[in-house]
Amino acid sequence: MAHTKEDIHNIVLKQREFFLTNQTLDLKFRKAQLIKLRNAISNNTEKLEEALHEDLGRCDVEAFFCDIGDTIMEINECIHGLKKWAKAETHFSGLASFPSIFTKVYKMPYGVSLIISPFNFPVLLSIGVLAAAIAGGNTALIKASSKSKACTAALKEIIAETFDENYITVIDGGHDVADFCLEERVDKIFYTGSPNVGKHVMEMASKNLIPVTLELGGETGNWCIIRKDADLKDAARKIAFFKICNSGQICININQVAVSEEVADEFVKELKEAIIKQIGEKAYLNEEYPKLIAKKAYENIANEAEEYRDRIVFGGEGDINSLKYSPTIIYPVDINEKIVNHEIFGPLLPIIKYKDNEVDELLSVIASREHGLAFYIFTKNVKWAKKVMQTQQYGGGCINEVCLHLMVKGVPFNGTGHSGMGAYHGVWGFREFTHPSTVLIGKTKMNLSLREHPYTEKKKKMFGKFLK
Repeated sequence: MAHTKEDIHNIVLKQREFFLTNQTLDLKFRKAQLIKLRNAISNNTEKLEEALHEDLGRCDVEAFFCDIGDTIMEINECIHGLKKWAKAETHFSGLASFPSIFTKVYKMPYGVSLIISPFNFPVLLSIGVLAAAIAGGNTALIKASSKSKACTAALKEIIAETFDENYITVIDGGHDVADFCLEERVDKIFYTGSPNVGKHVMEMASKNLIPVTLELGGETGNWCIIRKDADLKDAARKIAFFKICNSGQICININQVAVSEEVADEFVKELKEAIIKQIGEKAYLNEEYPKLIAKKAYENIANEAEEYRDRIVFGGEGDINSLKYSPTIIYPVDINEKIVNHEIFGPLLPIIKYKDNEVDELLSVIASREHGLAFYIFTKNVKWAKKVMQTQQYGGGCINEVCLHLMVKGVPFNGTGHSGMGAYHGVWGFREFTHPSTVLIGKTKMNLSLREHPYTEKKKKMFGKFLK
């Protein structure tokens, strides 16, 4: 049964009523809920693996590694860090505030949070975010993706069995239901998805001045640079794994590779061999190979591949019935072609050649485009790579590795500009779902009257010296 605008409104009202009871302020309560959440996910691993296979064709290993296991790790980090993160900070108020020398900063929850999650990692990007919302002391309404139907149904059932709807609930439905949610006066919105929809979320949120966190894929995709001194076999192996994973439907996946022309042909050869070794020459026939989320997604990938048919050097075939399209190498591609100027979100991989001694010009072109969510460099010159990583604008990335920065605990994750705003994971997620409230603890004795009228000549002289 589809949710109506009235349904959504009533859920928000009930969650606000529950939030105002102050139960979620108690750290013991929050920790208990996080433990319940972790147990619910752990106890339903098989159900979630089956749902991920139905929606995305994931084998159980990939389903657990990329979605379920990482979610449990995220919840565990919240459980172990909560007490430290939530502790009020004590600051010295300064002589200007004498005798009120102590100021507290309390980490206060926003209230009712709205989490809008995508289809590509339906467990991690809904429950992982939920962990941060719970740790922060909020209630949560999760609008799960209508594309990953099996996962949404499983999450609805698991969350309903674990929590009262007045505290946490999962709803399904399309864009109309998402808009019903966005029309509500919630207290915090966390959206994961495309830049275009991100703009719509911000526009809707602006009507009630609701704080927003956006995790976006980036309008022109994520770059990978391979220098001529790179270990090509190692780079190919890692890039092949990444492009196979979830059939390329990953917000931090490599959108295009820029390879030094001195080693470009050799790299393409190594990449072909790596793909074949990992998933076979015809990946779309391999049961382990994930599928695209829907027929429309398959058609978009297949149609774009056809535009570059004369430059497909590997792959370029699939089965619309299984929604599987093989990892496809397109080579060579000019840096200004259409395929390099939008997020592909699939198994196509355009490869651009550049002169290694003109890498600065390449970096200038990348910097002139919309900021990516991720950035990757393969080179033996790690000193140079570190310098580049500190000068480019992007969300996060790796040197001589792919995607694993997402798995590191205690560090922030998200993009900038067209690839997002805000940051989460661990303490950063806690901060995203709390507001730091500054409270000065005033004293009633020994208060100085220098700040108060009337400003006599004597007081001006004393006040002036004091301030200086």
